[in-house]
Amino acid sequence: MTRHPVLERRIGHRFKDPALLAQALTHRSFGSPHNERLEFLGDGVIACVIAEELYARFPDIPEGKLHLLKTGLVRETALAEVARGVKLSEFLRLGAGESSSGGADRPSILADAMEAVYGAVFLDGGYATVQGVVRRTFGELLEKLDPGQSVKDAKTRLQELLQGRGKNPPQYRVVATAGISPRQIFEVECVAAGLGLSSSGSGSSRRRAEQQAAGNLLKQLES
Repeated sequence: MTRHPVLERRIGHRFKDPALLAQALTHRSFGSPHNERLEFLGDGVIACVIAEELYARFPDIPEGKLHLLKTGLVRETALAEVARGVKLSEFLRLGAGESSSGGADRPSILADAMEAVYGAVFLDGGYATVQGVVRRTFGELLEKLDPGQSVKDAKTRLQELLQGRGKNPPQYRVVATAGISPRQIFEVECVAAGLGLSSSGSGSSRRRAEQQAAGNLLKQLES
């Protein structure tokens, strides 16, 4: 099994079982075993680690604010940023179609693979180990956190922006699904009828797809 010593140094963990890391880096378009089960595990692991980290860092912040801070850190945009920080795209295994269409830099693919890496670290080394890896890889984002600053996800920001312009809230609808539950990929359309704009997003859950679609519509509005 090929090792990835450069990536292991970047995340701060040398795998006892390198097959776990190889699986975490394998997109379903490449073949099986791919990283979707590890992604599912990593999603839960990182939520717990980040929640514990925020609880310890900000002892005087109420639950609602902690929740917003956590949501901001575990959303697709932040995870993709972390993945770019360790240059995860250099190691991803993608099918020819995904690779030729720029999949290695697609936020959804990067975020899912980063979660899968955390899941793999958890299985390989346990909770304390993955806790250290998360702290290392999220270091800059954690240090930049400002509890006094508003932290809102893309859907919330889009809705508030439209309301501020006197427009109706955006509408979301699932336009396509691929795969079999619980490993489906959702494609969602977000429509701002009052502005005549729409965008699409995809993700491993409807929530993620909606967030990506909202983020893409925000980019249209900001440009």
